[in-house]
Amino acid sequence: MDDRLTTAFFVVVGVPASLVGYIFLVELVLRLVPQRRVPRIRPLLWIAPALAFLAVFLIYPTLDTIRRSFMDRLSENYVGWSNYEYMWTDHAVRGAIVNNLLWLVFLTLGAVGIGLLVAVLVDRVRYEPVVKTVIFLPMAISFVAAGVIWRFMYDFRPESGTLNAIITGFGADPVAFFSEWPLNTFALIVVGVWMQVGFAMVILSAGLKSISNDLLEAARVDGATEWQIFRKVTFPLLLPTIAVISTAVIIIALKAFDIVYVMTNGNFNSEVLANRMYKEMFTFRHFGRASAIAVVLFLAIVPIMIFNIRRFREQEAIR
Repeated sequence: MDDRLTTAFFVVVGVPASLVGYIFLVELVLRLVPQRRVPRIRPLLWIAPALAFLAVFLIYPTLDTIRRSFMDRLSENYVGWSNYEYMWTDHAVRGAIVNNLLWLVFLTLGAVGIGLLVAVLVDRVRYEPVVKTVIFLPMAISFVAAGVIWRFMYDFRPESGTLNAIITGFGADPVAFFSEWPLNTFALIVVGVWMQVGFAMVILSAGLKSISNDLLEAARVDGATEWQIFRKVTFPLLLPTIAVISTAVIIIALKAFDIVYVMTNGNFNSEVLANRMYKEMFTFRHFGRASAIAVVLFLAIVPIMIFNIRRFREQEAIR
C-alpha cells in the first residue's frame, strides 16, 4: 500500500479512534476510583494527552534549544556564551537585528495605521463590504505566494516589473528595489503591510461597530466636528483593540521569514533574524548559533505575549 494512503488512513481514522479509545479507557479507570475523587481526577485524565503533546512538542524542544545555544557547531561541547557574543559582534547578524527593528516599527505602523484609516473611512457606507473584501483578499494567500507576486512587481526589468514599468513610463530610470539598503528592507515591509492591513481593518472595523451611536450623536449635538469626535471619542475607545492588534503584528514582524527568504534570501543587507537562523542551521550547519538566535527571538516575543495575556485578563475581569 502507498505510504501516503497509510498516513492518510492513520490521520483520518486512527487518531479519532485513538481518542475515543482513550476516553473509554479513562471512564473504565474512573469506575475503580472512589466517587468523591472522580470530579478532581477526570479533568486531569482528560487533558493528559494535550499536556503530553505540549511537553513533547513544545516544552522539550524549547529547553533543548536553550541547551544547544551554549554548545558548539555540532552540539558536542559546551562553549558558554560565545554563540551569543557572536550575535552582537558579527556584522550580518547585527544588520539582521536592525532590519528586524525596522520591520517591528514600520510593519506595525503601516498595517495598523492603514487598517484604521480604511475602517474609519468606509464605516457605514454602501460599498463598505466591497472595499473590505478587496483589502482582505491578500490574507487568503500565503507569505510565500505574496513574495513571488511582489518579486514580479519589483523586478528591475520594465517589461516584467510592474512598478518599474510605471516609473520608466514617466521617463525616469528603473529602480533596483532589492540591491540597495534600506530601500530593499522597506520594499519587503510593504509586502508585509499589504498582507496584514486586511487583518487590522477587520478587527478595527468590529471595534468601530461596537461604539454606541448615541455617544457619537451626543458629541455631534455638543458641536464637535468629525475630527474631534474621532480624536477624543472614537480613538480612545479603540485603544484596547489597537493594542491587541499591534502586539499581534509585532510578533509577526519579529518572526518575519517567508517574504525575506523568497524575495531576497537576506542578500544586500536585507537579512532578518529568522532568515539568519535558517542559514546558520541549514546552510552553515552551525546548530549552536542557530539555537542562540532562536532563543533571542523567543525572549523578544515572551514580554509581548505576557502583555497581551494581561490585557486579555483585565478585559475579562471588566466583563
